[in-house]
Amino acid sequence: MNQIIRRGAGKPLMMIHGLGGHWQSWNPILDRLARSRELILFDLPGHGACPAEDDSGTFSGLTASVERLIASEGLGGIDIVGSSMGARIALELARRGGTGAVVALDPGGFWDGWERGFFRSTIGLSVKLLRALRGSLPAISRNRIARTALLAQLSARPWALDPAEVALELDQYARTPTFDALVDDLGNGAMQTGPAAADSGPVTIGWGRHDRLCLPRQAKRAMAAFPSARLHWFEHSGHFPHWDEPDAAARLILEASR
Repeated sequence: MNQIIRRGAGKPLMMIHGLGGHWQSWNPILDRLARSRELILFDLPGHGACPAEDDSGTFSGLTASVERLIASEGLGGIDIVGSSMGARIALELARRGGTGAVVALDPGGFWDGWERGFFRSTIGLSVKLLRALRGSLPAISRNRIARTALLAQLSARPWALDPAEVALELDQYARTPTFDALVDDLGNGAMQTGPAAADSGPVTIGWGRHDRLCLPRQAKRAMAAFPSARLHWFEHSGHFPHWDEPDAAARLILEASR
């Protein structure tokens, strides 16, 4: 695991990005959170600036990497927020025990039946397209229509997103070396299980009403696995509430992890 980045001051809050992302994926809400929390940010192995480890193409491998980071930095009991695959890692850590409050935004791992193939095929084809367009992504991202087409599965309002942030994020998806292996592992693996261990803090699950990757129907399965969790709906959000509703996402994170 590469070196962590710390922002802000206050009670520590670990932030785990999603598949193909990097710590800057949280940019839309970092300033809001850093006013009252010390943010613990990092790239998962095989993502961003962090080299892949032997097991970084699997969910279990990435979860183990985060566990090692928590232990090496003395962060036991830390509050955690995760997005997408990072949200599933956060839930898995809560299941194993020893976390503080956990906020999981649109977690993966609760698809079943045809949803598995839908996840693998749609996200896989999207990344193949991004790889082919990689050199042109900055220019493409500046075009509202093109930006909307590329991010329709991930955002409820891609035309409103910052073009520079979009270009940075899409470039990361295209360059993540473990992306294909993780899609196969996540899409073919077992469903996420719960509940949170008795020595973990409260769990809050946030879901975008317009999520076209982890479909809203999957929230029912997440709540069945974590029955004591609180479920919060983002009414105007897609897969990434911190993109589409940054104020509401930051507010939920702060309230749920007080």
